[in-house]
Amino acid sequence: MQSLQSYIDHHFKGILLAPSLFYSWSPAIRYEISDPTMSLNEPVVLQLRQAFHRSITLFDEVFHGPDEMLLITDVHTTLSNSYLRKRPLNVYLKYVKQPDVLTRLRHEVIPDPFEEEEEQRVIHRFSLLCKKGDIRYQKLLQAICYEDFAHPSTILKSNPSSGVEKYFINVTRNLIYHLYDDRGCDILAADKNDIRFLYETYNDWILDYDRNVIDETFHDKDR
Repeated sequence: MQSLQSYIDHHFKGILLAPSLFYSWSPAIRYEISDPTMSLNEPVVLQLRQAFHRSITLFDEVFHGPDEMLLITDVHTTLSNSYLRKRPLNVYLKYVKQPDVLTRLRHEVIPDPFEEEEEQRVIHRFSLLCKKGDIRYQKLLQAICYEDFAHPSTILKSNPSSGVEKYFINVTRNLIYHLYDDRGCDILAADKNDIRFLYETYNDWILDYDRNVIDETFHDKDR
């Protein structure tokens, strides 16, 4: 397969793979994942019950069994942080089903676009070409939802000084899925007709704050 950057350049006009993707690209949909009416006094698993359901449901719609997927993990850290040289990244060891799949894992170090000069921050970018059936995606999505809750399943619990972002790219259908935390999920498409069904089927889940922009994208005449 072509490099990740070549793929992004060709299908998504070279957008920066970074939060918040929704505001960097159109067509895109931003979904509200968590239940804002849930009391913070409830157990975390109950607070996130809706987030688990919605994130997994949308993932199943975006990725089908035969589709080729790029699982991207960006670790934002300082240049001097030696953690990644000492320990493997557990997102791949823990959530990939078969060890032989990991032979396709690629790693590069790239500049952090939000670097503050005195910190010398970089991104360790890990990318894995795989299929939906190769990964324990339901548990991985749940772990992403737990990131802000100091839960044992958080991805970098042993390296809290680093931030992490995970992107799932459907290279067969040219879709990008980014569950940025328990609050929301961005879904991008090279062609808006490839996610029109998501707009129509899960319209009630769209984040109201961005609804007008999303409606304008799909309420058009060139269907």
